[in-house]
Amino acid sequence: MRNNNQLLQIGTKSFKSRLFTGTGKYQDLKTMQQSLIASKCEMVTVAIRRVQALETGHKGLMEGIDWSSYWMLPNTAGCESAEEAVRVARLGRELAKLAGQEENNFIKLEVIPDKVNLLPDPFGTLEAAEQLIKEGFQVLPYINADPLLAKRLELVGCCTVMPLGSPIGSGQGLQNEANIAIIIENAKVPVIVDAGIGVPSEAAHAMEMGADAVLINSAIALSKNPIAMAEAMAKAVEAGLGAFSAGRLPKRVRASPSSPIEGQIRSKES
Repeated sequence: MRNNNQLLQIGTKSFKSRLFTGTGKYQDLKTMQQSLIASKCEMVTVAIRRVQALETGHKGLMEGIDWSSYWMLPNTAGCESAEEAVRVARLGRELAKLAGQEENNFIKLEVIPDKVNLLPDPFGTLEAAEQLIKEGFQVLPYINADPLLAKRLELVGCCTVMPLGSPIGSGQGLQNEANIAIIIENAKVPVIVDAGIGVPSEAAHAMEMGADAVLINSAIALSKNPIAMAEAMAKAVEAGLGAFSAGRLPKRVRASPSSPIEGQIRSKES
């Protein structure tokens, strides 16, 4: 059983919060800022290419976040090949330095050539991860819920694995639950469930399964009230972690009385 009742250690950093959030898709900067506070998160993802291009929703983002309060997790969103992801990751390290995080060498690795389903490329991800680790990055790879790939990425030196629950932004929840369970059981590095979570109950369930953390963006940013949803997600993650640490009641085929049968008062007829 994984020990989730302590600070979460990822590479050289430790985190109290097990909820990580993204910065995209918010209707405005103020809503994003307030949602980050409500989520109690300590690590925030930033899409390097979108910040560089000042895309809608990302303009002013670097200045709008207090980077002394949040650890930046640059990500290679939008990259279609290993070569492209490595190049963008290097830009991400410089972006973190501009935010005052000189020692930040974290990178969320995404290699996604599939424009329709947005599923990550396992071969490109592994290739890019190996190169980035050689260059001193602490790599957090976003992957399909593939136990064999997860173990291979761990063995080459990734500091986490990040299996998707279901396709990005789909809100379908944990469609890959059986494979995620295998990954959690066999991983010696933190497992962060990323993508597909739509409601707090799904975030709680991921934690109840033994995941070390969840990363959520769309479910918060695209909800009717992102600030309230961020708070709800934070509570769900804490509840799920607490339930996992406490140990759930084993499932049984038949009912089991909650009160002992011995010593019950019975009628004379019985």
